[in-house]
Amino acid sequence: MQIGMIGLGRMGANMVRRLMRAGHTAVVYDRNPEAVDALVSEEAHGAKSLEAFVAKLETPRAVWIMVPAGAPTQQTVEALTPLLTPGDILIDGGNSYFKDDVRRAETLKPHGIQYVDVGTSGGVWGLERGYCLMIGGPDEAVRQLDPLFQALAPGGGDVVRTPGRSGPPRAAELGYLHCGPAGAGHFVKMVHNGIEYGLMQAFAEGFDILRSARLDHVPESYRYALDLDDIAELWRRGSVVSSWLLDLTAQALVEHPDLETYSGFVQDSGEGRWTILAAIEEAVPVDVLAASLFARFRSRQEHTFANKVLSAMREKFGGHQEPKG
Repeated sequence: MQIGMIGLGRMGANMVRRLMRAGHTAVVYDRNPEAVDALVSEEAHGAKSLEAFVAKLETPRAVWIMVPAGAPTQQTVEALTPLLTPGDILIDGGNSYFKDDVRRAETLKPHGIQYVDVGTSGGVWGLERGYCLMIGGPDEAVRQLDPLFQALAPGGGDVVRTPGRSGPPRAAELGYLHCGPAGAGHFVKMVHNGIEYGLMQAFAEGFDILRSARLDHVPESYRYALDLDDIAELWRRGSVVSSWLLDLTAQALVEHPDLETYSGFVQDSGEGRWTILAAIEEAVPVDVLAASLFARFRSRQEHTFANKVLSAMREKFGGHQEPKG
């Protein structure tokens, strides 16, 4: 199947590579010509303008946008709309606010363009591990794109099947799911990221407690100089808190036991805030998720070891770099 990809950053470029490895063809565009040239050298078809990009795609077109949420995504959608034709599918795989998806889908309907939102999780590791895909949009468009979703998703892998499931594996067991109409994919991804904030904060605070056990103000009778990298490694094996986030924390602690290369300034990418707003609208109490978001705000004023653990995890799973201060 042919796919057009706009936005060749950390995730966009690797998604193209994974799709091409699975036998799909790709037309690529980015404002940075070097990013386009890099993928052309790997047998993608490059374009130097949006007009040339659209012209190289066979109809009905499938155009996937992987640019920052907000104004960049909106501007890209607006620039593409007059270039596309009825029957084309426009896919937003970034971290857009789900309410923007609902609005865009309605705006594109009169043009006959189908809109699909795909919450994409996998970060810089997705090329090899695959991407967890949370999909929203019309049934017909999602069915047409299924070969692309299958190629991008992790597949069953070595994950043990949940007891009680039987028959052929369903899409969710392969790492992708059509969650509902426009906006549903990004809604599920938004809550996913809100949960991620809470999990990361729990690990960060726990390791801060372990590290602080060595401090002078702790009574000597239970003052412990604990090896955090070994504890993280221990918990990876047979513990109920074992997880990919713990794997990445263990890796960071092996590389830098005191996390001295991290300042502890922790950014938030928007989904955590939107999760809290959704909870307020639904009158759902989210004590842990709200506290984890506020902890990130606090990190920009005071930097604890817990903040450094958070920063290390973000760098490991998503390549997120701390702001230069």
